[in-house]
Amino acid sequence: MDNAFIHPLLNWYHAHAAALPWRVSQDPYRVWLSEIMLQQTQVTTVILYYERFLAVFPTVFELAGAERDSVLKMWEGLGYYSRARNLHKCAQMVAEEFGGKFPDSAESLQQLPGIGRYTAGAIASIAFDESAPVLDGNVIRVFARLFDISEDVSQTKTKNHLWDIAEELVPQENPGDYNQALMELGRMVCKPRNPLCEECPIREYCRAYAENLQDERPVKKKRAPTPHYDVTAGLIRNGNHQLLIAKRMDDALLGGLWEFPGGKQEDGESLPECLARELQEELAIQVEVGAFFVKVKHAYTHFKITLHVFECEWLPKGGEPQAIECADWRWVTEDELEQFAFSAADRQVIEELNARSGMLF
Repeated sequence: MDNAFIHPLLNWYHAHAAALPWRVSQDPYRVWLSEIMLQQTQVTTVILYYERFLAVFPTVFELAGAERDSVLKMWEGLGYYSRARNLHKCAQMVAEEFGGKFPDSAESLQQLPGIGRYTAGAIASIAFDESAPVLDGNVIRVFARLFDISEDVSQTKTKNHLWDIAEELVPQENPGDYNQALMELGRMVCKPRNPLCEECPIREYCRAYAENLQDERPVKKKRAPTPHYDVTAGLIRNGNHQLLIAKRMDDALLGGLWEFPGGKQEDGESLPECLARELQEELAIQVEVGAFFVKVKHAYTHFKITLHVFECEWLPKGGEPQAIECADWRWVTEDELEQFAFSAADRQVIEELNARSGMLF
């Protein structure tokens, strides 16, 4: 396969690469942390989290020794929280089983929690100069245009073909720069829509550009309509004006995060009926559902929700809360909410609580 594009690609990268904080060092810990954070998250978002995270957990040992709730709190707002849970598990394994040193090959890195083929290749090539390929969304897009691939890139057969291309092309020298250059090109120039072909350093090698097909590559099947769910949550107060929060099960969406308890509305029930039922099933409590408080809309990867939040009064006659369909529960003051890691939707509820509290003064 023709690799003549590599030299101009690397020249472009060395001249135009963005100054990102994880590029100042080949420290495997820092490379690993950045690659986990960059999974499905924009670079501009990651920069702030990366720097804050390193300030609190500067080495793998500090991260391994931290409480998981502390790790989730530092991750709060970055999304895809299974990454944070696996990050903590991985740090503990590296600290305890490998003496704080990351395995130095892509194959061995894949034995660690949260590290798949792409992430292993990125870490191995950038931190250890191994000639290991990478294939993320940016690289898929570059290759689909560069080699005019007309097959659906979401299909396993096509992805395997793309991996073969990536493996064949990755050079022995400067594999980390090469892989980062491909990803940078996809992010900055070879964009999903309206690619900047006139600025592309390798357009003379691009088959799709030569055929004016760049806007038709990569080929992807149309997505099904995104489902929407109505979800309820309660601001449940006890006689001391404390709020009840619950911790989500580890194996659930947003596992390990805290929330205002509630759940998804079923067919034929009103929102207050939904909330009362969910609280009984989740915590075995009875409440008096009161006034509507706020509505929050939020989109996840595969679905969207509208969160309907109600003020509620806990009825002690129903008994103390029990962790039936949650991992834990607490009564907390509004000020104490900042100590816990919540999802983005619940964080909007807290912001509304804070705003209304401020209006009282």
